Amino acid sequence: MVLGSTSVYRRELMARLRIPFEVAAPDVDETPQPGETPEALARRLALAKARAVAARYPQAAVIGSDQVADLEGEPLGKPGTHARAAQQLQRMRGRMVVFQTAVAVVCLDSGFEQVEIAPVRVRFRDLGDDEIEAYLRAETPYDCAGSAKSEGLGITLLASIDNDDPTALVGLPLIRTSRMLRAAGVRLLA
Repeated sequence: MVLGSTSVYRRELMARLRIPFEVAAPDVDETPQPGETPEALARRLALAKARAVAARYPQAAVIGSDQVADLEGEPLGKPGTHARAAQQLQRMRGRMVVFQTAVAVVCLDSGFEQVEIAPVRVRFRDLGDDEIEAYLRAETPYDCAGSAKSEGLGITLLASIDNDDPTALVGLPLIRTSRMLRAAGVRLLA
């Protein structure tokens, strides 16, 4: 089992399954293609990451994942800087954002390949600039899609969360991941 991700958040989630796994960097260009929807971008990148790592580990079940914040059809990725994070949160205040979290499982030797999307509908509170600044100073979520680190202080930014997989918003939907791993022949509760 190989997790094709350098994300600390995904590694922590994957560890919940209590199965041995390795971690490998996927080295994939994450630039959106012209006209690509946030959902399509997340699906494409999750599959590209899994395929890239599977090429180096053909006998393994390889998991790739990606998350894109969808603000009315506009993709919001990782902000990278304080200024971009503040801009993202200012744009999202009082609005519904869909976090498109995709997961893919690829096993080259067996020919197994599957990708699924786990959308999470999040309503942001009508945030004041002072709240945004306090949050960003405390949490520094510059490596999180849409600057929203819900597993930490970011939960205070939200009015509601609507989804069917509680781990999807953090970055790896474990219900779907588990289902796909079982379909690929991986025994999770052996």
